[in-house]
Order: sequence, then structure tokens, then C-alpha cells
Amino acid sequence: MTTTGEVHRAALTGPWWWARRRSAVLDVTLAVVSAVECAKQGTTFARDVGLPFAVGLVFGLLAGATLLVRRRWPIVVVLVAIAVTPAEMGFLLSVVGLYSLAASECPRRITAGLAGMSLVAVLIVSYVRTDQQADAGVVPGEGWVVTFIALTMSLGLTAPPVLLGLYVGARRRLMESLRERADSLERELQLLAERAEERAEWARSEERTRIAREMHDVVAHRVSLMVVHAAALQAVARKDPEKAVRNAALVGDMGRQALSELREMLGVLRTGDGLSAPAAGNERRGRAEPVPLAAVGAAAAAAASRAAGPAPVGEGPCLADLDELVGQSRVAGVVVVLSVEGELRAYAAEVEQTAFRVVQEALTNVHKHAAGAKTYVRLAHRLSEIAMQVENEAPPPVTEGGCGARLPSGGNGLVGMRERVGALGGVFVSGPTDAGGFRVSAVIPCGAA
Repeated sequence: MTTTGEVHRAALTGPWWWARRRSAVLDVTLAVVSAVECAKQGTTFARDVGLPFAVGLVFGLLAGATLLVRRRWPIVVVLVAIAVTPAEMGFLLSVVGLYSLAASECPRRITAGLAGMSLVAVLIVSYVRTDQQADAGVVPGEGWVVTFIALTMSLGLTAPPVLLGLYVGARRRLMESLRERADSLERELQLLAERAEERAEWARSEERTRIAREMHDVVAHRVSLMVVHAAALQAVARKDPEKAVRNAALVGDMGRQALSELREMLGVLRTGDGLSAPAAGNERRGRAEPVPLAAVGAAAAAAASRAAGPAPVGEGPCLADLDELVGQSRVAGVVVVLSVEGELRAYAAEVEQTAFRVVQEALTNVHKHAAGAKTYVRLAHRLSEIAMQVENEAPPPVTEGGCGARLPSGGNGLVGMRERVGALGGVFVSGPTDAGGFRVSAVIPCGAA
């Protein structure tokens, strides 16, 4: 099982320059063996050249002990091995030193140069030693045999450790690269997970805002008309019973329409994208199971795409329903003048719904804040946009004893209209007029469907 770079670095608990304790133990063991070998060979060399025994012993111990720093300073180990080659000592020191040098991060030209020096030194010493043995009759053969033996010994002591070191060094660098790449991928995955969580939270927030806006637009207008008719019903109940009956019937019709639209809205919410199928499957199996993460992610993605722009909820209203909308306000006692400019044509569903909702919410505000005021609704079909304006005159003064509708306001109507129009790249402006009324204007870019 592989580990990432952070875990690998956390496992570096060895003393001094060693990464692990077992590496330190291995180097100490190799240094002890090399010191014993060099001490033995050093005493033999001291005896041959007439030096004191202690000099050869100490020299061999010091030379062999340099193997202890092979991981930190491999060049020093190789240079010591080359230096003691004429004394025919340090074979383990030379092999391990060349391997450590080739496996280290040392530049390749330095490795090649030191390896070549070691090869030449071993070749010369081997040739001289073999030639002496051939003269003494220990090694039979002529000159080419001596050369072959010397060349074979030099290559055998130099090439294998260098090649093995190069392979191990390349493999180590590859593993480090893979660890770094794993760390990078892990960080990227973590960032992607955090970003996905933020997007999901943003999508949920946008979806809640959209649902609240839809509920407000669907319910507020009809409920406002119901309150207005209820106030009128209270005022004429005793004076004109027939008109009171008509108003009561209108209130009932509007209440049923509001309930029908609420049921449609709740039905759409219950069968949301990506969640209805798993829920239905769990119900059929007779047990409640959590929704899979994939379904939740799909639902979040769908919510994010819907939140990016207004989407129709069910069979939404269109511009053809404006006459009916204006007629409902007229029945409630508001004088509404509707004027349409330009050639009527079909638009995208979200454009028509947004235009209808703007007019609907503006008329609702008239019922709430300017009951009885004359209102002008203007709709203009232009080449690449559709414009609408709802303007009411100053409301008439309330007479003493008059029964007002007293409609509450949540303050979200204008905000919802601005959000709807802005989501389609349009412009929304609202504010009071000089005459004491109020004007709502919106321009929505569009193309013919």
C-alpha cells in the first residue's frame, strides 16, 4: 500500500540525516563491516611496506568507517575508496560508495567522472597484481589473460553498483513524483469537495428564494383580491344583497383558484427532479432508506441550474392571460386601463411568465396601497425586447366610516420583481410619481420563440 507525500514525510523519524531508524542501523552495520575489512587489509599493507602495525590498523578503521556518511556525502566515500585502492583495501567501501553516489541527487557528470576514476584505479591495481601473480606462476597465462582478468575485475567492481544505483535513484525520484502528484490530487479533490458543498448550499438558498417568490406571486394576488371583495361585501351586505351575493361568489371562486394553484405548486415540490424516484422505490419496498448521495448531487446540480435563471413551475401564466388578470382587478372595483403597442407574438415561456408576474404583482400592490386609484397598464412589443409599465394615480382619500381592506405588506413584492427581471438580463425601475401615484417599469430582452 502506498502512502502520500505528507504521510511519508511524517514517517521520517530517524536520527541526524537518516530518514528512518532502520536506515541508520543498516549504515552503521555496513560501516562496521567495512572498517573491519579495511583494518585487516590495512595491517597487511602496512606489513608489506614496512609500516607499524598500529598505523595500518588505524588507517583501515578510519577509511572503512567513512561508509557511515554514504547517504550524506557519497562523494567523500567514493574519493576515500579511490584513494585506498592502491593499498588493495576497501572493496566493500568502493562498491557501496559507487552505489550510493549513483542513487543520490548528485549531477550525472560527477557520478560518471568518479566512476571512471574508480574503474581506472581498480584496473591498474588489478593489472599490476595479476601480472605479479603471473610472474610468480600463481596465475597461468600470457599478457592478454592478465589484461582480461584485470578488465573483468574492474568492470565487475564498478559497473554493477553504478547501474543498480542509477535504477534505484530513478525509482526513488519516480515515487517522490507520484507522492507529490497524489498530494496535489488530494488537495484538488478537497477543494472540489468544498466548492461542491458551497455550490450545493448556494443552490439550496437560491431554490428556497425561488420557491418563496413563486408562492408569493401565486398567492398574494388572489388573496389580495379576496380581501378587497370581502371588504366590499361587508360594505354592501345590507344595502344591496344581490351585489353581496355576487361578491361572495367571486370570493369563493378566487379562493378555489388560489387553492388549485397552491396544490399545483406543492405537487411540483413533492416530485422534485432526482428525488421522487428513489423515494417511490423505498416506499414500494416498505422501508425508509436514505437518498443516495448521487441522487442528492443530481438534485443539487438541477437546483443550481434552475437557480441560474427562472424556470417555469408547472404550466405557468402567459401574456394571453393579461386580459383576465385586468378583468379581475376591474371586478374588484379598480379602474384599470390596458394598452398594448406593437405586434403580439410568442416569446419564451420564462419571458412571458416574468412579464405576467410583474404586472400581477404591480396590480397587487395597487390593491394593497392605493385601493380605488385609477391604474394604467401598458405593454409594448418591440423588436428585441418587451416593455411593461404599471402606473396608478394618487389613491382617493378614505372617507370616515369607510371600510378599508387593510391589506398587510411583506415588503417582498418589488424585490421579487427585480430578481425576476434581473435574472433574464432586464432592467427594472420602480418609484413614486410626481402626481402622488406609483410607477413600476420593466424591460426584458427577448427573441421570438
